Amino acid sequence: MPVVLSLNVARKTVPVGYARAGATGIGKRPVDGPLRISPVGAKGSAGSGVEGDSIADWTVHGGEHQAVYGYAREDLDRWQSELGVALDNGQFGENLTTQGVDHTNALVGEQWRIGTALLEVTGPRIPCRTFAEFLGQRGWVKRFTREARPGAYFRVLEAGLVGPGDEITVVHRPGHDVTVELVFRAITTEAALLPRLLAAGDAMPPDVIELVHKRTVVELDS
Repeated sequence: MPVVLSLNVARKTVPVGYARAGATGIGKRPVDGPLRISPVGAKGSAGSGVEGDSIADWTVHGGEHQAVYGYAREDLDRWQSELGVALDNGQFGENLTTQGVDHTNALVGEQWRIGTALLEVTGPRIPCRTFAEFLGQRGWVKRFTREARPGAYFRVLEAGLVGPGDEITVVHRPGHDVTVELVFRAITTEAALLPRLLAAGDAMPPDVIELVHKRTVVELDS
């Protein structure tokens, strides 16, 4: 049965020199919960959708289409084995550490009922310098990108309470083939895939749609 293994939050941001904002909320820790998960405003005007969770740089994190971040314990275990270091739940900055559900092959627009909340998959996490510095792994951005197991971001369709042990039920899968992995590869290493992302329609975040159109214009002009 797919479940939430842990619910993770950063109670406050931590000052660091390597983050663009001068602080980071990536160091999330498991909490007993349940906590309320709610819809939030646009990126730049709103942070996390998880009660009590702190985000330092709202310009690149948080907002409607990144209200909640999930990562599979199965993928954490693979990284733990490959890196030879212990990886605790929440160490990738995820709000939800899950078991028994596939983030990589989830479809944009797929809906998950967790606790009393309803979440919708919006796309992948893109790695950054802060992520690499926090883990202390040289070449981490390239390595994480190459593996293409990015975890999934969600927006909140229905507010509700979520806690450790809550069952995860996929209640809707769209008819297109735009997976989290496809979006990740299109944005990071395989730009030729970008036009395929439009098949996800309105479920695709506006900034990704804008990127697709910009790329198309550049190619037409070149």
